[in-house]
Amino acid sequence: MNILIIGSGGRESALAYKISQSPKLSQLFIAPGNAGTTEYGQNVPLKVTDFDGIAAFALENGINMVIVGPEEPLVKGIHDYFLGREDLKHIPVIGPQQQGAQLEGSKDFSKQFMARHHIPTAASRSFDKSTLADGLTYLEYQSLPIVLKADGLAAGKGVLICETLEDAKAELTAMLADAKFGEASSTVVIEEFLTGIELSVFVLTDGESYKVLPSAKDYKRIGEGDTGLNTGGMGSISPVPFADEAFLSKVEERVIKPTIDGLKKDGIPYKGFIFIGLMNMAGDPYVIEYNVRLGDPETESVLPRIEADLVDLFSGVAEGNLSERSFSVSPKTAVTVMMVSGGYPGDYESGKVISNIENVKESIVFHAGTTVNEAGEVVTAGGRVIAVTTLQDDLFTALQQATADAGRIFYEGKYFRTDIGFDII
Repeated sequence: MNILIIGSGGRESALAYKISQSPKLSQLFIAPGNAGTTEYGQNVPLKVTDFDGIAAFALENGINMVIVGPEEPLVKGIHDYFLGREDLKHIPVIGPQQQGAQLEGSKDFSKQFMARHHIPTAASRSFDKSTLADGLTYLEYQSLPIVLKADGLAAGKGVLICETLEDAKAELTAMLADAKFGEASSTVVIEEFLTGIELSVFVLTDGESYKVLPSAKDYKRIGEGDTGLNTGGMGSISPVPFADEAFLSKVEERVIKPTIDGLKKDGIPYKGFIFIGLMNMAGDPYVIEYNVRLGDPETESVLPRIEADLVDLFSGVAEGNLSERSFSVSPKTAVTVMMVSGGYPGDYESGKVISNIENVKESIVFHAGTTVNEAGEVVTAGGRVIAVTTLQDDLFTALQQATADAGRIFYEGKYFRTDIGFDII
């Protein structure tokens, strides 16, 4: 098969790594890819939302399957675009159609979906500019801290946790009246703050049956000990020790099954991943959010643990017979340490030469924000630069190995947390 992956980050690097191992693969293309994905396939200089360009490339190169990494093309309807063209509809797209992608594309849509199908989540109400006064009044009767979520996609920046009523009112006004996050915050969900331990569960579905993939936990804060600003993710571990069989059974019965059944009841076709962000509150799961694709950096910890032909699983999704496909999960522990640019998540510089990657022997190096300069050198090209993943028999050994291997790679201004997973140990 000729396969095209859409995306350019660490998640797409991990997908390329895993797909490249399939005996079903003929040629692999990544659009646009990064400096590391060339190890697994051929990069194609196309933007993830250039649907016409992607379509032309797919037809010219006999593409048999398209796998969509990031959320933006899904929310903008790349799957619908393929289905809507006679010359493209035979090419399966792994990722939901636009309607299903609203689970991530609209926080208000997802909250209504969960309420309709009795899926446990935080209490909430939604407001827009015309109901700002009602929203400000509503805040006065809520417990603190309180969570404000921009309804639409805001590049991971649209969620605010407000500690005081004054701060909450000011931020709600900024989001609705002053368009703090642009169109994304034209509607804002005010949500109860949940306390507990966060984790993520990944589900792959063909719209009828599903496979539950390994659980993972990511670390969002920039600083050691989970301090400082939120980032796109500084590392992850899989499996999650506190997500035992009893807890995951609750997740399946209370969250996963009602989600898949709810999509069917609502007449929403869905072929692809459902990433479920969860809070473990005293042993009970509550949904924080849905994503309609794999998470990053959790993907870099989850995919290396899957002992199966990923292309075969994707074929099951495309053909609607996923229930007939099998896979197993490695009992080993995966730890991912994310290396970032100096200054991230604030201002940072790109173009820093990266060296010594070849000296990493016991871990997998997934490129995230990298490119190749005119001199042919691999250089930084983003805030999150490289994900170092190791697979070991136990969590402590994996943490030591991943941290040591991250230390072997060099570029000016590099930074990574050395305490990923230590809160669990």
